[in-house]
Order: sequence, then structure tokens, then C-alpha cells
Amino acid sequence: MLFSDEKSFAAFLIDGVAVFIVVLWLWLLVMTASDLFRRRDVSEFGKFLWTVLLIGLPYLGTFAYILCEGTGMAKRRRMQADEMRDAVRQFVGFSPADELVKLDELKAHNIISPDEYLTLRNRLVG
Repeated sequence: MLFSDEKSFAAFLIDGVAVFIVVLWLWLLVMTASDLFRRRDVSEFGKFLWTVLLIGLPYLGTFAYILCEGTGMAKRRRMQADEMRDAVRQFVGFSPADELVKLDELKAHNIISPDEYLTLRNRLVG
């Protein structure tokens, strides 16, 4: 046999699921810790208490934070992505006004349809 110590396929699957759960939990722990320490609306004492909970009761603390602050995490992540996008646009020199001029030229040369023009224009403006 290939392996000297024979194990069943079921044991292999159970080990695989256990590894998956641990990796998933580590990912959630990193996400919650990074969100917690980026927040400005939580006091240092509040951050300390959450950290103690995350370290002392890792699974319970992680899931409690996600349940209590999940919607806030999503909003903060979205705001961070918007800030990064705006910073890249400033660095590259992108401005919505320039893009509107380009869209007008594309529409004038019949490269895009009026419907496509309106869709793209609404994305830029809104």
C-alpha cells in the first residue's frame, strides 16, 4: 500500500472538513480583528473588551462580533473601497467630467447606443 497506516476515506473527509472549518474561522477572526481596530467609533476600552472576547472565547467572540456588527462591517468595507477608488482616480487623473466628454463623443460617433449612453452616464453621475 501507499500508506503504511491505513485510514478510511471517511476519516480523510472528516479531517478535510476540520481543516476547512479552522481556516474559515481564522479568516473570520482576521476580518473581525481588522474591522475592530480600524473603527473610530469604539473606545479603546471597548476594543480591549472585544479583543479579550476574541482571544478568550475565539469561536464565540468571532461569531458574536459578526452578529452584532455585521452590517456595520459591510458599510465600513464599502466606504473603504470607495475611498481607495477615489484615491486611485485622483492619482490616475480620472474625473467624471472627462468620462462624460468621452461618452458624448462615443454617442456622437454612433459607437454606443442611446440606451448604453444613458446607462453609463447614470453610473458615472450616480
